[in-house]
Amino acid sequence: MTSKLSGKKILVTGAAGFIGSHLTKELVEQGASVTALVMYNARSDIENLAFLPQETLKEINITFGNIEDPFFVDQLCAGQDYIFHLAALIGIPYSYVAPASYVRTNIEGTVNILEAVKKHQTARLLHTSTSEVYGTADYSPIDESHPLKGQSPYAASKIGADKMAESYFRSFETPVVTVRPFNTYGPHQSARAVIPTIISQALKGSSVKLGALSPQRDMTYVSDTVKGFIAAAIAESIEGETINLGVGKTATIGEIADMIFNIMGKDIEIISDESRMRPEKSEVLRLVSDNEKAKNKMGWKPEISLRQGLQQTIQHIENNINCYNTDTYII
Repeated sequence: MTSKLSGKKILVTGAAGFIGSHLTKELVEQGASVTALVMYNARSDIENLAFLPQETLKEINITFGNIEDPFFVDQLCAGQDYIFHLAALIGIPYSYVAPASYVRTNIEGTVNILEAVKKHQTARLLHTSTSEVYGTADYSPIDESHPLKGQSPYAASKIGADKMAESYFRSFETPVVTVRPFNTYGPHQSARAVIPTIISQALKGSSVKLGALSPQRDMTYVSDTVKGFIAAAIAESIEGETINLGVGKTATIGEIADMIFNIMGKDIEIISDESRMRPEKSEVLRLVSDNEKAKNKMGWKPEISLRQGLQQTIQHIENNINCYNTDTYII
């Protein structure tokens, strides 16, 4: 079956990131003409895109730049049929010490994209949110009507970006769909995130250092998240909507760690590390999605179980363990 995105010109911002690299690969495989925006750096480092097969990379127009520059963004977006906007600062710990950076990238960068989409009449913009905008839940499962809470500067910046996307739809009928993934995991993810840091530490030793073990997370394997993004691009009459992408089940960080150790067949000690703890009022205790809207409006549902996803993630990290310096990351 021919993909609805085949032959379309598509821009992916944040293409060198974890989800962005998987999404870029899938779009190329579906026959799209993909421009991949990578954050400018002096080394011409394409980060996670380097994991893609060479035959795939040859099909991608890799462009270096910064979404904080409105002139650059305007030129980049011209002529694109679809834009998947994933570029963002996402590390929660860094947001405590450099909050203004998150405002510039996550809010102002998103406004630059929205302005360009409005000007160039792009068919659809897929704007990336995060389940962190919900904070600790008032009720569960969390649907898209749940109140938004800025429990970290990162979460606050993403709320700001989401609201700017909403305002452009309401004010200018900009064709934007906000995709709100819950905790995505899988190959290419760095040890900044909890699952890779557990796996990489366990592969290197007999103990792992972790922060709080009790928070519950709705973990979605990356291939399911990518399918959700693509479903949001091609579904009819969903402009202006915000749509959760999550499994609808939770596991605690401790339970996830135990499952990883079980799959690896290793007896691992967990050591409490205060440097990996969030400030008390900033910790999000439970995130579990209500994904009925995604099922009803886009026909999307997750397919990969947590155990299956962890097995594939462990294999990837084991094959690329030299990429994981666990001593330099905090969660």
